[in-house]
Amino acid sequence: MKKILMLTLLLVIVIGAVTACGSNNKSGSETGTNTATASNTSNASEAPAEKVKLSFWHTWTGDDNLTKAYLKLIDQFQEDHPNITLDIQAMPQDAYKTRLKTAAAANEMPDVFLAWAGAMTKELVAGKAVRPLNDLLDSKPEWKNSFLANSFNDFTVDNQIYGIPTELTPTSLVYYNKSFFDQYGVKVPQTWDELKQAVEIFKKNNVIPIALGDKGSWLAQSCILSALADRVTGTEWFLNAAAQNGAKFTDPEFVKSLTYLQELAKIGAFQDGFISIDNVGQEQLYNQGKAAMFIEGAWAVTNLVTQSPKDILDATHVTILPAIPGGKGKANSTSGVVGAGPAISSNMDEAKKAAAYELVYALSGPEAQKMSVENNKLVSYKVDVPADKVSPLFAEVNQLVGTLEFSPVYDAALTSAGTDAVNNGLQELLLGGDPQKIAEKIQAAVAKSLGK
Repeated sequence: MKKILMLTLLLVIVIGAVTACGSNNKSGSETGTNTATASNTSNASEAPAEKVKLSFWHTWTGDDNLTKAYLKLIDQFQEDHPNITLDIQAMPQDAYKTRLKTAAAANEMPDVFLAWAGAMTKELVAGKAVRPLNDLLDSKPEWKNSFLANSFNDFTVDNQIYGIPTELTPTSLVYYNKSFFDQYGVKVPQTWDELKQAVEIFKKNNVIPIALGDKGSWLAQSCILSALADRVTGTEWFLNAAAQNGAKFTDPEFVKSLTYLQELAKIGAFQDGFISIDNVGQEQLYNQGKAAMFIEGAWAVTNLVTQSPKDILDATHVTILPAIPGGKGKANSTSGVVGAGPAISSNMDEAKKAAAYELVYALSGPEAQKMSVENNKLVSYKVDVPADKVSPLFAEVNQLVGTLEFSPVYDAALTSAGTDAVNNGLQELLLGGDPQKIAEKIQAAVAKSLGK
């Protein structure tokens, strides 16, 4: 377990000011609403004497073990807190983010909700939709000091902390079925040419080279382009372009990165109909033995461990996208973030705030962090868990990411309008659109959103 802690520490130190996308991304489940009662036992604040009702939104809608663990945690909270009534709404991530933006614009935020570090946090703060959590953290110094270095950076605006991290997420990992590589004599790609060769061989043998599910329009951006483009442009260029500080998305290096991604589509790396399925669908294609690879974040480990047939899981290993010839970015890197965590609305009285603090602590306190690791999820918190509590695939991911540097995830650094332009542009790109024209649309959206 010491190895896991050391590797996780390396991850957080490298992320620094970079940040935030996401996370749990199970989709396709129906929205659920549940009202239950719940009491107050932690020391986060004085327990409210009267009955308090809290609205709580989250994205735990899947069937994996981690989701079940979080739902069990919420059930336990409700048993332990009979003076707090929870009005719970669960939504798949894509629908959740859209609804949260709508709620923020209408000043109708839920009392407690999951927020993503980086751009989302900054926008919620700018809209005065969230309340700082510094006093909660300061009231529990042992808890606060057990987070790894830089964990709160991307939940912080003007020295105020607005969310508690519950995950640490490399967003771009290549999961591959080694049995396919062995069967067809294919080398696990370490160069761009080797990746293209692998695609051609698998396609010739009626195997989907890379399963892709971009129905939600975020996956190609967060899980592929964020890492691929950094290989081409380098991190400094992207951060400058995101801030419109001496770099533009019409610059040749960014257009070139779009061309590399489009090249994969042109040679048949992805299956037909990739816009009609989501990340769950791409995992299903992989688990059905129809695809040699898929590209997703570390969260996919939990899904694979829970849902993959034994022969598929045993053959599954993980790597990163290969180097790009002449690229300005570091080859031994991947995109990554400190992901989602609980936050609270700015619009509540002191009794509600005290109750909300209880729930935030239950969702992100030491026991919740330990629960996450035991269910194969990386966290930015010091947790000591016996090695036999985690899967071999999770251990392999830890070993890999501990050797990597991290680059920004696009949707964590861009404005919402900029992110939407990239997401929509990549779908157009993968369907044959002109890289230059798509770059121009992205540049216009980013510049307009920043007033430049």
